[in-house]
Amino acid sequence: MGTFDRYLAGQLLTYFGFFSLVLVAVYWVNRAIGLFDRLIEGGAGIGLFLEFTALALPNVIFIVLPVSALVAVLYGINRLSADSEMIVAQTTGLGPWVLARPVALFGLIVALMVTGLAHVLVPASRTALAERGAALSQDVTARFLTEGEFLHPGDGVTVYVREITEAGELLGLFLQDRRAGETRTSYTAERALLVRGDAGTRLVMFDGMAQTLTVADRRIVTVRFDDFAYDLADLSEPGGARQRDARELPTPDLLRADPAAQAETGEGPARLLAEGHVRIVEALFAFAVPLLALGCLLQGGYSRLGLWRQIMAAVMLAIVLRMLINVAENAAREDAALWPLLYLSPLLGLVLSAALLARATLGARPFRRGVAA
Repeated sequence: MGTFDRYLAGQLLTYFGFFSLVLVAVYWVNRAIGLFDRLIEGGAGIGLFLEFTALALPNVIFIVLPVSALVAVLYGINRLSADSEMIVAQTTGLGPWVLARPVALFGLIVALMVTGLAHVLVPASRTALAERGAALSQDVTARFLTEGEFLHPGDGVTVYVREITEAGELLGLFLQDRRAGETRTSYTAERALLVRGDAGTRLVMFDGMAQTLTVADRRIVTVRFDDFAYDLADLSEPGGARQRDARELPTPDLLRADPAAQAETGEGPARLLAEGHVRIVEALFAFAVPLLALGCLLQGGYSRLGLWRQIMAAVMLAIVLRMLINVAENAAREDAALWPLLYLSPLLGLVLSAALLARATLGARPFRRGVAA
């Protein structure tokens, strides 16, 4: 690589790293707020929240990288143009195809990063996230062992524990069950214990009272008890083998779409093939977007107003190509024979990039004469 190639590629990678951090932080914060509310409402701690957000981070990075690559090229080339560095480079004989070499290298690096995320990190993180979520949903005990707070371990169930002793005894228990719809039962007990058995987890309450309200006629039936066992099995998801999501499978299994993969995910061959090819298409799209941005920015000459028109054109073309991928993906999920349509968008992006670079090459000489004049 020449000196200018290394310089431009280094600048693009620097801007790419900066914009990736910013976009990942913004996207992560938006998703983390909802996740934080759900976990904390269920009685989970900050450690579990950090674990879930860390597992979700590879997917966030996977979504953000192509956008960061586009923004890095638009910002980098526009800044070089504003500082007249692009004009100096072009007047010294560096044509559009020569300028495309470091941009293509930059796009290749981004495509390799997207490939690693799509085929390895994102499926692994989705599997770990699903397994951790399933284990958490079955761990009813963890959702009860929080004192001084009203918790909602399940839909229609509210629990409050005044104090938890070192032996694990629950003091001052309040539990309300509204799942029946027609009746609402509230349990209060001086103390309670969580007991695990072969049939599941049970809440054994001592010295308490159960009040059942019939919603229709507003009647209350009160029953006092010395001890009472409340079944918590309905609050956890049923055990057994978990059905995997198609996005968790390795790419070769998705591309084969054999009966074993279909039985494991419960999806048809069209969905599996579409998911497998989308992973490849995302890497090609990440490679094509920087070249497309460069081709747009090289149209036209120097302007004190900047390259805002070319920037808008590049953004609009990238949005159109992204929409084409989404449309092709939806079609491929319905018909397994339509998966080749997924490659139309990145190939169209590469063709447009080549056409724009060729057009900039034809206009290079007049542009240089205008600068010299």
